[in-house]
Amino acid sequence: MVVAVLAGCGPAADTPERVWGRRGVQDGDLVRPRALAIDPADRLFVVDFTARIQVYSLDGKYLGPTWQTPDYRNGRPSGLGVDRTGQLIVCDSHYHLLRFYAADGTEQRTLGGQAGSGPGEFGYVSDIVEDAEGYFYVSEFGQNERLTKLDAQGQFVQSWGSLGTGPGQFNRPRALALGPDGLLYVADACNHRVQVFTRDGQFVRQFGEPGEELGQLSYPYDLAFAPAGQLYVVERGNNRVQKFTPTGTPLGVWGSGGKRPGQFSSPWAIAIDRWGRIFVADTENHRIQRFRF
Repeated sequence: MVVAVLAGCGPAADTPERVWGRRGVQDGDLVRPRALAIDPADRLFVVDFTARIQVYSLDGKYLGPTWQTPDYRNGRPSGLGVDRTGQLIVCDSHYHLLRFYAADGTEQRTLGGQAGSGPGEFGYVSDIVEDAEGYFYVSEFGQNERLTKLDAQGQFVQSWGSLGTGPGQFNRPRALALGPDGLLYVADACNHRVQVFTRDGQFVRQFGEPGEELGQLSYPYDLAFAPAGQLYVVERGNNRVQKFTPTGTPLGVWGSGGKRPGQFSSPWAIAIDRWGRIFVADTENHRIQRFRF
């Protein structure tokens, strides 16, 4: 693993504070990192294309352990979340399943596992978040283009959404975030937009359209809120991070395609710590970059 610390009198906004990772299968190495999550103990969890979950400090030090999901012959996990107790939730995407782990990699419980479109069944599971009341929200695509709400025990409450381009429809809902306004924000990747819903599934608003200009989006793959309330969206297609108000007003963009620090190659994921530092999974560069935008 390589950790780079950029010294000076304060980096420019698009210069990362730290960069770490290199392609490989040794502990601390990465192969196409796909999802990130930060737990209450300030540990950064990363899942990559080898189906490994690895644990780092927020400064990029490999902490361990490393573990894998039980089977990944059908495909690798592509989403991570953290529940209210601090357990890591792994979206075992191709197995229609949610796996809950302690920080040492011990599996605690699972939800789902049955492919289908009925209550309690899942298609490709892409992301999960939990609200303050203990309800879970799960995004799915492929077989089901929808969001599903579960109670704290994992029992089905409701689903909404279908394939399409209209309000409340989806084309690859890739990631979820709960806003400071209590609303649910969805990275609707192949519709190149963000959609916003109440936690009961009522459509509130949407923003974004295909393109490269400020306020436009290209394959938004993940999103996260900063402590100050701004929404950050990582765009796989534009190789950048874009900042919005919760109502969708664009506030700035950072990044471009490339391999240099501050550049990206098909970034998949973003996470923000309690100090407002932004972590980006720079997927095809096999590394993590940390910024203060």
